Amino acid sequence: MVGRVYLEHPVLGIIEICEETDGISSVEFVNGKKSEIKSPLVLKCKKELEEYFYGDRIKFSVTLDVHGTDFQVKCWKELSKIPYGKSISYKVQAENIGNPKAVRAVGGANSKNPISIIIPCHRVIGKNGKLTGYASGLWRKEYLLKREGEIKGR
Repeated sequence: MVGRVYLEHPVLGIIEICEETDGISSVEFVNGKKSEIKSPLVLKCKKELEEYFYGDRIKFSVTLDVHGTDFQVKCWKELSKIPYGKSISYKVQAENIGNPKAVRAVGGANSKNPISIIIPCHRVIGKNGKLTGYASGLWRKEYLLKREGEIKGR
């Protein structure tokens, strides 16, 4: 572990930001804090997340260090293509990765996404427009989509 810092959001709770050797390796909602290990990259990531929450940032520039199966990484790369303020269905995501029958597998891969918000799995919804599947809780998904303007008053 090269770095670890925490961002405390008044609604979403504590967000842990971790850096491994080659970049940010996780942005996850946690219940408590461990000792912080400040590094320039985790501090930059924290600043970018704060800017996102203040409405001053819609894209992130921090270097990421994602680890997963080939399929998971393919799904996460596709997530990164979803623009701020937009959403797609799991079916569309499966089609976009060239595997239209892998809707459930895509959902499973998204649930293992280690870098919440920056790799925006919250922007994937059910094909009927309903909020489904968010490992950190649907209420967080709803909050993130509302603050991006994708859903209004749901």
